[in-house]
Amino acid sequence: MAIVAVILVITAIFVVLALLPKPQSYKGENPLIKSGELPILVAHRGGDGEFPGNTLEAFYNAYGVDERVIMETDINITKDGVLILCHETYLDKRTDASGDIIDWNYSDLMEQKVNFGYHNDIDSGELTIFTDESGKEVKPSDLENYPEGLEGRDKDIYLATTLEELLTAFPNNIISIEVKQGGDVGLLAVKEALRVVEKYDAFDRVIFASFKDEIFAEYKRLDESGEVPECFMYSPSLMGAVKYVALYVFGLDAFYDDGIAVLQIPVEEYGISLSSSRLMKNANKHNVATHYWTINDEDEMRRLIENGADAIMTDYPHKLKEVLDSYSK
Repeated sequence: MAIVAVILVITAIFVVLALLPKPQSYKGENPLIKSGELPILVAHRGGDGEFPGNTLEAFYNAYGVDERVIMETDINITKDGVLILCHETYLDKRTDASGDIIDWNYSDLMEQKVNFGYHNDIDSGELTIFTDESGKEVKPSDLENYPEGLEGRDKDIYLATTLEELLTAFPNNIISIEVKQGGDVGLLAVKEALRVVEKYDAFDRVIFASFKDEIFAEYKRLDESGEVPECFMYSPSLMGAVKYVALYVFGLDAFYDDGIAVLQIPVEEYGISLSSSRLMKNANKHNVATHYWTINDEDEMRRLIENGADAIMTDYPHKLKEVLDSYSK
């Protein structure tokens, strides 16, 4: 009888927890939660499968696909304090130069016309020019989606792109910035990102992200201390996401108290599905959006659409747009 009583008590506790109202992680109206039936298109690094990722040209290409696109990018700070877009913290994979970004001046990158149009094999050291899915080399001059009256920066070379350039080129788009550097350098990058975002009054359209726990901790500190506007949006590090999922799995998410606006997550991690309709709906009850990366398979896109994802992040904006459009016919 004692065991039955314990089971009944535990069951009652879980029922009560399930019925409790979910604490609102993001306090305002969340622009990252879809407004209709279909998810938001997110261009991963601007669409890394169609143009070299994290270049201004890639983002213009994505904008040509969908003017409402969310632009996902990665930022690193240079030696002279400029935030440039690059997935790695070094130049060797994406350019015809080498070395850590923190050891380069942005002014030197521009003066030497370092080309960010590569996708190199690091192990072999061989320079490999970027090609699209068909194997065709794509040059900046191939871009057809420049706004009227605006010309490309260079016909043949993908020049370094800064966060400021991205913010000013697309003043109405939501932009997700992932701080790639860690430690003191990463915290310096956060400080500069805050300055740039404040300069352009863009806190209501910028998502701050990072896989680094110390960077996520800084986002939380900024939010909780009131040093940033109430509309400040951030996503968790890997461990921050694990915290939410663990509480959700055990029915304890009523105790989740991080102020995140979005979960930027894969469809599966550690063998655990993160893309069920139930998880998506539960996150929305916390006023948290679910954005899934990096989805390049059409069947996977359709599964996420039907499960209710708020956004899908892809390297192929044209492909995802075709899938989304097929639901509107």
